Amino acid sequence: MLSATASASQDLLDRAKALYQHTDYKASLQLLSTDAAPDAATHCLIGKNHYMLGDWKQATDSFEQAATLAPTNPEYALWLGRTYGRRAETSNWMVAGFLAAKTRQYLEKAAALSPHYNEALNDLFAYYLEAPGFLGGGVDKAEAIAQRIAERSPAEYQFAEAQLAEKRKDYPAAEQHLHHAIEQAPREVGRVIDLATFLARRNRLEESDRAFEQAEKLAPNDPRIAFAHARIDVEHKRNLDEARERLKKYMESTITPDDPPKQSAEKLLQQAQGS
Repeated sequence: MLSATASASQDLLDRAKALYQHTDYKASLQLLSTDAAPDAATHCLIGKNHYMLGDWKQATDSFEQAATLAPTNPEYALWLGRTYGRRAETSNWMVAGFLAAKTRQYLEKAAALSPHYNEALNDLFAYYLEAPGFLGGGVDKAEAIAQRIAERSPAEYQFAEAQLAEKRKDYPAAEQHLHHAIEQAPREVGRVIDLATFLARRNRLEESDRAFEQAEKLAPNDPRIAFAHARIDVEHKRNLDEARERLKKYMESTITPDDPPKQSAEKLLQQAQGS
């Protein structure tokens, strides 16, 4: 009987994961709510669904339950760090510092529990790079994490070094690192998008357009290209007809939780229509 129950719970979890991967977060939550005895993995998926829906408090509660059941699981610590980070970004100044400290605590824990956990290292790098010193941030700490990233992913290391160089306002070095990232992973379209986005930040829009053309040749149907290109055009109030078409195409595309949410595309589309 126990085996049959466990099998049924695993089947339910697998179906809920499939819904999550198709960004049908509400349906995934509804299915998970029927699990009479949720385990740590179920609590984690419940948390991810709440996170994607922007319900940071509910997400925190679910990830806390997952971490209580499996305190040495680095994934649960990582998602707690991410969730506290989003809460810090959207809270008033009186509690933001406390939430930011929790963010760092859990990201550091995830990286300590699994020293080669790429996602944890990337998130911890971003925290150290952006957070002020009094919240535990620092370029020197970010550099140390970049060296750890280098052991696992040369392309990601080059991207990290590009961010460090841009932080220091060494823009030629940042661009050079982005080109090196493309050389290290020539089939990863995200590396070309990173370059195109950087060029746009430097107001080198024609060069950015050419980089997007390169990305489209590399991965013609990747929705990330349409979203990133449209976002840049909307921000710079240019090529708005094309931007609107790209955003509509993105909203009709099949995306994953790793892609920008379609709500973001809707907001950009409203901006493009109002310009």
